[in-house]
Amino acid sequence: MNMQPSAVMAPPPPKRMEDMQLQPVMMRDIILKTIFRKNISTAMEIATAVCLPVPITQEMIDYARGQLLLEATGTLNANNGTEMGYQLTDAGKARALDALAQSEYYGPMPVPLAVYSEQIKRQSIRNIHISRDQLTDAMGHLILPPDLLDNLGPAVGAGRSILMYGPPGNGKSSISNGIRDAMGDKIYIPHAIEYAGQVITVYDPIVHSAAETAANNIGLRLTNRFDTRYVLCARPTVITGGELSLDMLDLVYNPTARTYQAPLQLKSTGGIFIVDDLGRQAEPPQKLVNRWIVPLEESRDILALQSGEKFEVPFDTLVIFSTNFHPNEIFDQAALRRIFFKIKIDGPDQQNFLKIFSMVAKKKKMQLCERSLIHLLKTKYPTIKNVYANYQPIFLIDQMIAVCDFEGWPYKMTPELIDRAWANMFVKDEKIVK
Repeated sequence: MNMQPSAVMAPPPPKRMEDMQLQPVMMRDIILKTIFRKNISTAMEIATAVCLPVPITQEMIDYARGQLLLEATGTLNANNGTEMGYQLTDAGKARALDALAQSEYYGPMPVPLAVYSEQIKRQSIRNIHISRDQLTDAMGHLILPPDLLDNLGPAVGAGRSILMYGPPGNGKSSISNGIRDAMGDKIYIPHAIEYAGQVITVYDPIVHSAAETAANNIGLRLTNRFDTRYVLCARPTVITGGELSLDMLDLVYNPTARTYQAPLQLKSTGGIFIVDDLGRQAEPPQKLVNRWIVPLEESRDILALQSGEKFEVPFDTLVIFSTNFHPNEIFDQAALRRIFFKIKIDGPDQQNFLKIFSMVAKKKKMQLCERSLIHLLKTKYPTIKNVYANYQPIFLIDQMIAVCDFEGWPYKMTPELIDRAWANMFVKDEKIVK
């Protein structure tokens, strides 16, 4: 049975400043920068902006007031008559500007890397158990060979690494997406983490698109259900293709803002990292996989700050490599040993091809015709040595629908429509005179 969201232990909310495990000066500066940038004044507004409980925020406000960086305005807030307002003193503004010159980061208080590492263990991808039924349901829109799930199930359950290979157009990308859909539960993603006084942003609305809304998070904050420096999200999925390069796996440093952003694999922690079309990147596949050897074997990755200082982060990601090449063409045996499961995704036989064709035609309301199917199987496919691929039925039927829409014909297959669709599936091999 798949894990339910409640099965993942939530990060407990901090109760005192000491629970934060951050330097008080760092927390103070983030609060000063946040007040300066967001122009907020009450303890509740500040607590919401930095994602901390109000009591800890009030501790920080009092700490800053003691250093004459914040002062009470002497009046209750106009929007909330029960709350005192605060503002930066001249010294506080100077300190905020100085802190912004060192790092533009403000907003949610970061989670120390060591604390986040403990949360990763609580919600590890390897804690998930996906049943055969769940995987079958997630792949329900695909016609797959019977033995594929026999191989895929243990691979997904191990949460390690998978290499899917085989001819193009047979659903490797769709299977990868089906694995993602089968997981279904939620985990906690920090807005940002801290290491050696440096803040690294992790939460990314593009990658973590199924995040809870801000309104829900505020509600959860008020009930103290979890540390709201985290966002409750569906397990993340990062998909890269031919654009993947080695530098995309390094910390991203913005020299203007002097801030760090987590690399792709750190954003995918607790979820899936899909490398699609392996072999199409500018970097050789062997070089890309070499970069993953330590993470795949030791469940840890090594990143570097601008200063050159290196540090470890947990690597808790199901990595799926997908390629149209035979593994022996692009990897040496040492690299292949590091990839836990190797699964060949082949094209369908004629019987399964007809099943897929029939299913797609029914879904798109294209009326089948026995004479046209015979024409397709006996006349067209022999020209490509009867090599069937999973993408072909939807391609051919979409082509026929486009012709019918243009000509004003009913959706019914004919040999003529088959010929017109087929002509667009393959480009005629000919020399172009320039």
